Amino acid sequence: MGFISPIATDSQGNPKATGSMQSLGKDDFLQLLVTKLEHQDPLNPMEDEDFIAQLAQFSSLEQMYNIAEGINSSNQWDFLQMQSINNVMASGLIGRDVKAEYSGVYVDASNSPQITYTLPTAAEQVQFVITDEMGTPVATLYQDSVSQGVNTFTWDGTDDQGNRVDEGFYVIEATALTEAGTAIEPSLSLVGTVEAVVYRDGSAYLRVGGTEVPLGDITAIGQAGTYTQVTDNQDD
Repeated sequence: MGFISPIATDSQGNPKATGSMQSLGKDDFLQLLVTKLEHQDPLNPMEDEDFIAQLAQFSSLEQMYNIAEGINSSNQWDFLQMQSINNVMASGLIGRDVKAEYSGVYVDASNSPQITYTLPTAAEQVQFVITDEMGTPVATLYQDSVSQGVNTFTWDGTDDQGNRVDEGFYVIEATALTEAGTAIEPSLSLVGTVEAVVYRDGSAYLRVGGTEVPLGDITAIGQAGTYTQVTDNQDD
């Protein structure tokens, strides 16, 4: 005995879209019109006015479909063109100094990412909580007696147990306390020289001090030495 599926299928046995999943296009509209003409009552055929009105509706539908297709193709072309322009621009930034706002660092098999940040005032201690992309804390780091301005801190890429973390992107949350015990919020603003350009999923990322920064996150660009001549605090 054959099995009767409760799901509507086509001649190939594939599930058919039903209900809200269905989407009528211009071909479906034309097929409905032809089917209606084939099955109309010969003794009471469709009036000329009704037929012309339905043809006009089909013509309007086809024009709207073609316009939508043209806009979609144009948007895709503009996007690809913009990506190409951005990629060319990114390659020209190698060796230049940049500033950027960022939220985390990328760790590979051997790098030790630098965490660059800015303090509005001197701090007795700065705390860095590093989490993976799922939000799970992997390491908590501290830097003491930090001066006002731009500072850097190097993470060796290990967790709190001293194990090397898996390759991937890690989010950084920074907090700080002054000598008076006042909480201040450091700004994760990266400053450095562009070492290389990495392309991921068609987008360009600038590698600065081991950190991969999307091109759109760059806030300032200068010649080599423009920003990197700043004297920073370094704690390895």
